[in-house]
Amino acid sequence: MNATATFHLPDAVTLDFKAVLLALVILILSVVLGKLSKRMVLVKAKETELSWILNEDTAEIVFRMFLLGGIIGALYVLGVLKYEIWGTTVGNLAFSAGFFYLSYVFAKKSRDYLLSLGGSKAEVTVRAKLFYYSFLTIAFLLAINLAGISAKLSALLAAVGITGIVLGFAAQTVVSNFISGVFMYFDRPLQIGDAVKVGDVGGVVEDLRILSTRIRSWDGTLIRIPNEKLFNSNIVNLMRYPARRVEVSVGISYDSDVEKAIEIIKKTLDDIPFVLAEPEPTVYVDSLGDSAVILSVRAWAPSEKWFNVRTEVVKRIKEALEEEGIEIPFPQRVNWFAKELRVKLER
Repeated sequence: MNATATFHLPDAVTLDFKAVLLALVILILSVVLGKLSKRMVLVKAKETELSWILNEDTAEIVFRMFLLGGIIGALYVLGVLKYEIWGTTVGNLAFSAGFFYLSYVFAKKSRDYLLSLGGSKAEVTVRAKLFYYSFLTIAFLLAINLAGISAKLSALLAAVGITGIVLGFAAQTVVSNFISGVFMYFDRPLQIGDAVKVGDVGGVVEDLRILSTRIRSWDGTLIRIPNEKLFNSNIVNLMRYPARRVEVSVGISYDSDVEKAIEIIKKTLDDIPFVLAEPEPTVYVDSLGDSAVILSVRAWAPSEKWFNVRTEVVKRIKEALEEEGIEIPFPQRVNWFAKELRVKLER
């Protein structure tokens, strides 16, 4: 008499009792080996300086890889990998899933390594994100091909019809934003923390992403700009260079001494903190206005101090001119009448 027991599962699948026991042993061994390997990684993580490689996250990943290998091994012993599903085999699907998971682990670790490098924070962040998403995209396409379902997916998308067209237009926008983000990375017109103006939008760059850029406006609101629109816009970077010019127009009365006013303003600029001595500040007569002589004041200041310096320049110039008796006139208007005006007085 044959002592081997059999189990009859749905879909006419017959499993040998020995195969089931062997599959259980493989699963148990994979869990045990995974836990031992996880513990070893945690011990090594405390002894090494390469914390971006050996850490708790790496230990958990090692455990999951052993577990995944055990599951695939158990399914192979049970013969499940040979069964067909959706035009391919379970083995192909399992292999492609394992391949994509390993690719994800490699991409994640590589991203963490790039983020740990020194240099500009914005440049390192964009480089890491660009590598991470590009690598995962390629790995996903390869996994689909390895699974043997790429043709099925193509046929399914073709059968969708109108939905496929809509998805095509949506994908076109996504691809356009992605390519613009790549060009923006190499062009580098702005970085995280820069004060910028893009069209009628102004603020500080909060984040640079593959598909969009986020700007915190001057009033504290968050503005998301697609990279395609950003790439095609005129970008004014207010902090790209270390120094920025402050320009102020000052009107004095026609009766005032112009040379004296210019000397007072120059002396005032010399006493203001953060006004750079080189390039030297300049003050000159710009134009003759309707009711005042317009003096143009130009001085350079550190870019991060520009707003404070401009505010201080306007304040101190006004105070200095008033102390020296230089009049800053109000707008005046002289009216001429074609006929002489006569005023009738009544007692």
